[in-house]
Order: sequence, then structure tokens, then C-alpha cells
Amino acid sequence: MSISNDRQTPDTADGVGTDEVKDNAIESKETEGLSQGRIVLRKFLRHKGAMIGMVVFALIAIFAYSALGIGPLRGWWIHNHVSSGPVVNPGGAPTWSLSDPFTLGEHPFGQDEIGRDNFAMVMKGTQISIMVMLIIGAVSLIIGTLIGALAGFYRGWIDSILMRVTDGFIILPTIVVGAILGKLVSGTSGAMLGVVLGAVLWTSLARLVRGEFMSLREREFVDSARVAGASDFRIMFKHMLPNAMGVIIVNTTLLMSQAIVLEASLSYLGFGIQPPDVSLGRLISEYQTAFSTRPWLFWWPGLFIILIALCVNFIGDGLRDAFDPRMKTIPSWRKMKKAERMAQKGAE
Repeated sequence: MSISNDRQTPDTADGVGTDEVKDNAIESKETEGLSQGRIVLRKFLRHKGAMIGMVVFALIAIFAYSALGIGPLRGWWIHNHVSSGPVVNPGGAPTWSLSDPFTLGEHPFGQDEIGRDNFAMVMKGTQISIMVMLIIGAVSLIIGTLIGALAGFYRGWIDSILMRVTDGFIILPTIVVGAILGKLVSGTSGAMLGVVLGAVLWTSLARLVRGEFMSLREREFVDSARVAGASDFRIMFKHMLPNAMGVIIVNTTLLMSQAIVLEASLSYLGFGIQPPDVSLGRLISEYQTAFSTRPWLFWWPGLFIILIALCVNFIGDGLRDAFDPRMKTIPSWRKMKKAERMAQKGAE
């Protein structure tokens, strides 16, 4: 009784296994000889949403900082965010319109009731909001990663203490704590506000990092590093941290998108950025009563808040896909045909 050698598994019988093998072969061929960093960079650069988000966010930041300048460096815009002047159009209407998009005019975003330039105020608010968002993300990243890594790696009483502290921060209403701390530091710079808010927004990241480290510490490469004599610090931050970067980065970017909304909310309530500084949230709060008479004073700050938050979310999605080795990109039709031709030549 002979046994047939051409049996097929269920996957290969319907073609699913063959397609998966082809996809893996194409991806392995493209990444052959590349370091892990180059592979991550290549996958990130191929993520269309992340690239669009990064380009738009970079354009917004460059436009805002170049328009009004940074510190002693003056920008190219003729007005600033505090001085007033004569109202050009009736009601302070914008001098820029879609009918003539290449002509900005003297006040493209309009003016308020005392003649202040809305474009300058929005650009200054964008500068401060971006700065606060980045500082919140950096502070939350450092605190959350450190606490989560220590709790997940050591477990035991260290994990219990750190998680009880985390629970204590979680049960506190974020908007209430942020309002209290924002009021305490509202007379200082936006950088201090970002540090204070970042010191209370790290809890969700710490929880996720803890779970990731508890899973990673049971892996074989951790045991191998421990047998080789590596210290706990080296195991955590040299071997385990790179494997958790996907979770850390995507949640940090999501936190940053939430941070700019939180800063806008606090400024809207009067507990955030205080005059003479402005932020996008403060502009919305200041001109909320002008929504029906001068809607451009309300629209532009809101539009920039939405754009920045969306861009950060798209960038986070791209970084997650790039760092996660389980995320497989679907090869294009051109690459599939190229792989088929290469396979045919190899068979000949």
C-alpha cells in the first residue's frame, strides 16, 4: 500500500498558505541584510497615513514658528499677537478667501473687535499648544515607562507599591486635577504647565508597560541574558524595552493627542495658559461669544486643534505598525509580479 506524497494541508489546498508564504518571502527578500532599525524605518516610511500626518504636522509647526519667530528671532509675519490696529474689513472679516487663495491680505484670519490680528494669535497659540503637548508626552513617557518597567520586571512588593500609587492617580478625575495644578502654575510658562500635566497623565502608559514587561520577562531571550550575567538594568532597557517600543510609542502618541485637547479644555475653562500668552484653547474660550457674529475667531483655533490631534494619531498608527513585527504589509501587485518572475527564473 503506497502513500501519496502530494497531500496538501487545508491551508495550501485553498491557496491561503501559499499566499502567506509568498508574502513572507517577498518581505524577507526586501529586508535581507538590513538591521532592525532600518527595517522599522522602511515600514514606517511606507505607511501612507503616518507620512501624511507627519508632513501636515511638520508644515503646521514650521508655519507657526516661522511666522512669529522663536524667542529673539523674528518671524516673517508683520503683526504680533498682542498689538491692535484699525479694523480693515467690516466686522474684522478675513482678507483671505477661497476665491483668491494666493493672496493672504493684511489679516487672512480676520481681526477681533479691537483690531488684533487673528492669524498672529492662532500662530502663537499653535506654538504654545505644540510645546505643551510635546512636554506632556515626554514627561508621561519617562514616568510611565520607568514605573511600568520596574513593576512588571520585579513584581512582588515593588509591583504592589507602584500599582497602588498608580491606582491613586487613576481614581482622581483628570480634568479636576489638571484644573487645580493648572491654576497653581498658570502664572508661569507653558513649559511648566506641560511638566505638571505630564506628571499626572502617565498612569495608562504605566499599566500597559507593566503588562508588556510581565509577558516579556518569561521569554527565552531574557533567560539567556540573565544566564550570560547581564544586570537587571541591562535586561530591562537593553533587551526588553526595544520589544515593548511598539506599545510605548503608540500609546504615547495617543496620549499626546489627548494632551492637546486637555490643554485646550483647561485653557477654555480659564485654568491653563494665561495672558499675555495664548493657546488654541484660550482663543476658543475668549471668543466663544463671537461665534455667531465673528465665527472666524472660533473656527481657526478649533481647526488647528483637530489637525494636530489627527496628525499625531496617524503618526502613532504608523509607528505601531513599524515596531510590531507581527504586522505584515500586503505587497503591491507590482511586487507580486516581480516575485513571480524571480521565482520562474530561479526554477529555470
